[in-house]
Amino acid sequence: MALPSPNLDDRRFQQFVDDAKRYIQQRAPEWTDHNVSDPGVTLVETVAHMADQIVYRLNRVPEKNYLAFLDLVGITLFPPRAARTDVTFWLSAPLEETLVVPAGTETATLRTEGEEAVVFTTGTDLPVVSCGLDRLQVHRAGEAVADVTDDLDAGKDVHCFSESPRPDDCVLLGLTAAVPHCAVVLDLDSRVDGVGVDPRQPPLVWEAWTEDGWTACEVDRDGTGGLNRPGEVVLHVPGGHTVSRSAGREAGWLRCRVTEPRAGQPFYALSPTVRAAEAFTIGGTTTAVHAETVRDEPLGESTGLPGQRMRLAHAPVVDDRPPLRLQIAEDGGWRDWEVVTDFAASGPADRHVTLDATTGEVAFGPAVREPDGTLRQYGAVPPKGAAVRARLYRTGGGRAGNVARGAVRVLRGSLPYVAEVVNREAARGGVDGETVEEAKVRAPVTLRAQERAVTLRDYEELVRRAAPDTARITCLAGEETEYGAHAVRVLVVPQAVPDPGGRLRFEQLVPDDALLRRITRFLDERRLIGTRVAVGPPFYQGVTVVTTVHAFRGTDTDRVRRRALDALYRHLDPLTGGSEGTGWPFGRPVQAGEIFAVLQRVPGVELVDEVKLYPADPLTGRRGEPTDRIPLAPPALVFSFDHRARVIGDNT
Repeated sequence: MALPSPNLDDRRFQQFVDDAKRYIQQRAPEWTDHNVSDPGVTLVETVAHMADQIVYRLNRVPEKNYLAFLDLVGITLFPPRAARTDVTFWLSAPLEETLVVPAGTETATLRTEGEEAVVFTTGTDLPVVSCGLDRLQVHRAGEAVADVTDDLDAGKDVHCFSESPRPDDCVLLGLTAAVPHCAVVLDLDSRVDGVGVDPRQPPLVWEAWTEDGWTACEVDRDGTGGLNRPGEVVLHVPGGHTVSRSAGREAGWLRCRVTEPRAGQPFYALSPTVRAAEAFTIGGTTTAVHAETVRDEPLGESTGLPGQRMRLAHAPVVDDRPPLRLQIAEDGGWRDWEVVTDFAASGPADRHVTLDATTGEVAFGPAVREPDGTLRQYGAVPPKGAAVRARLYRTGGGRAGNVARGAVRVLRGSLPYVAEVVNREAARGGVDGETVEEAKVRAPVTLRAQERAVTLRDYEELVRRAAPDTARITCLAGEETEYGAHAVRVLVVPQAVPDPGGRLRFEQLVPDDALLRRITRFLDERRLIGTRVAVGPPFYQGVTVVTTVHAFRGTDTDRVRRRALDALYRHLDPLTGGSEGTGWPFGRPVQAGEIFAVLQRVPGVELVDEVKLYPADPLTGRRGEPTDRIPLAPPALVFSFDHRARVIGDNT
């Protein structure tokens, strides 16, 4: 329990008035009219009001001292973090030369009457490399690679796999150049021989050869239905794609490989064929951060004194590397000054400044008096009258940058040959800056833990510091049979922005490897010796609700159905679901009676007739037997999977 702040004077306005009247009775008994209409009482109330204000300010002193103590022990407010997303630039037509999308290109969401546009800026140059198809090879499992480029040039129908396809059969397409981070179109003409498969889920995977071996490509669109008809396949080639040699031929290799069919997945009876093929680049993808770029902002002139402070016009500052390029006019030119964390290692000749990313305050080095009476200068002092400018910095950040996929669609400024931009996945990682109240809550835990994880709560607080961009964090004692003795399980749920319609996809709830590595490294430096730390996602238990409800007479059943489904997805949400709206609790079972209550509150529902719960696997889509209760283990969360609602009404 936190120590209560003392109330130095608990008297309020009315108590001051009553005390004054009692004092009047003692000192001036002839004054008997104490009504509010008396001018003397009016004067008493005026003085009492002033005293009440003084007492209020006096009682604020403990809070001011508390904040001053936090500042002395180094508790500072966490600055906001900027959301990031991958933005794809689609070309208007294939180009013969490489197009470079420069770093600093700004894209944005659509501006509406109620919301300003959210701006995202690219951080690196994006070369959109032109390419074509150079070679075609076939690799049947257990056999050598065969080059069939000549057969393709002759117009022959080339079998992509074995006549009776087997897993790991593949067809290789050699591009004239490596195209990392680019979107490539493969235009294929073929006969419909690849019978037996479901065109919506063919047992195929597209891969690219990178520095780390074969890496999966994201398939943006497959118009061939698994190589079953003429059409285009649009692939997003991963970074690291490089030229390599296959069967004596150098090219930027892509391949389409047959995979083991999943349970119930149809497989090829015959191999598909290719009689003509073409490849070209149609776009590229790069990472953009929620920030606007500010260039050449004048900050004023130097006073020539140590410890001078200046403030940027825009805050907060996004934590780039470096977050700010500061320049000062010296010797007829502009000299760069370096942003450092503190001045502890700065000498009198070091051009160093510090930056408060939250407020945008720039501070020059102070002069400190040593015990022997001499002054020591930490960091250089710019000449008096020298102009100071911010050459480049970015401002932005916060939860406003966590926009849904497809929301970034506006290109700010002109870029030749670029037809449109879009973010294929939701932006995430945006976190608002810490408030004073939040810092006051965090401070006791920070002082108690002292950068050391002992209890489960210590682990949770340290993970929040290492990754404030996570949505939910919980720590559990690891099972000794699974993780060994003295193990701690850290369960991480990343931020996820629902798609339009309020639906989350399963892949959005899986933390990426970079986030898990960052948390693991941070905890590894602070855990007790002998403690094993396992960082990963929780187990997601898919839940399918099948329900039948009756609508009130005259109610639109389609609208009631949409509302019922929205209520189910909203309640069974791992991030915002549950009875309190803060996310479904870890390990809490799902019960049919609770779902009855959720559906009964839906506007337009007169009666909930039936509710069935089905445990489901979000990866395979398999459902279990219907039940009234789905138990969850302590490290498990629910995931809504394909709810169904039947509404009975007048028009049913």
